[in-house]
Amino acid sequence: MIRFDNVSKRYPNGHQALFGISLHIRQGEMVFVTGHSGAGKSTLLRMIPLLERPTTGQVLVNGINLNRLPRRRIPQLRRRVGMIFQDYRLLHDRSVFDNVALPLIIRGVPPQEVGRRVRAALDKVGLLDKEAVEPITLSGGEQQRVGIARAVVSRPPILVADEPTGNLDPELSWEIMQLFRDFQQVGVTVVIASHDLELIRRMRQRVIVLERGRLLDDVPAGST
Repeated sequence: MIRFDNVSKRYPNGHQALFGISLHIRQGEMVFVTGHSGAGKSTLLRMIPLLERPTTGQVLVNGINLNRLPRRRIPQLRRRVGMIFQDYRLLHDRSVFDNVALPLIIRGVPPQEVGRRVRAALDKVGLLDKEAVEPITLSGGEQQRVGIARAVVSRPPILVADEPTGNLDPELSWEIMQLFRDFQQVGVTVVIASHDLELIRRMRQRVIVLERGRLLDDVPAGST
């Protein structure tokens, strides 16, 4: 599903974020990427939807070499990758419904289908009764749930989450992780960057450990 072959990344300012990373993430896996601040977690995740390109090596998603993907096909790739961020990235001048609907509207999905799919996504994250409110009125945990609903409303086969529980307390963090587990159990590939080692340990999933841009360890599911 996702393969990194000897991937390195050097930014224009000279910072080397990744060194020769090789790994394979299978369809339907839940994988945590952890490491110290600046270890390269975000850079690794951002390569999956082609928000970053490797300096050397190659990234393949579903057999497609992203190095060779024409610019015109990048939107098609990103429709297959739901992205969730620590800072939620919601539009505060629009309702919860409108925030979740945005990816579908951009794609030109018919309004009746938009309504059905948005409400199904909000129901899945437990926010169906909040569709008319503005995100700013919600708690941090609820705002992250809106972000998750927006990421899954297009039914992508891959979810990428960069520190999705970084601003949440342990109880809310656990609830959010159970949502990710639910998606993984229906075949979605889930890749999560996190520095919360206790939460990662409790989830008992595969863990990729980075240190200064290098692959330090790759721990199988059930071993943590």
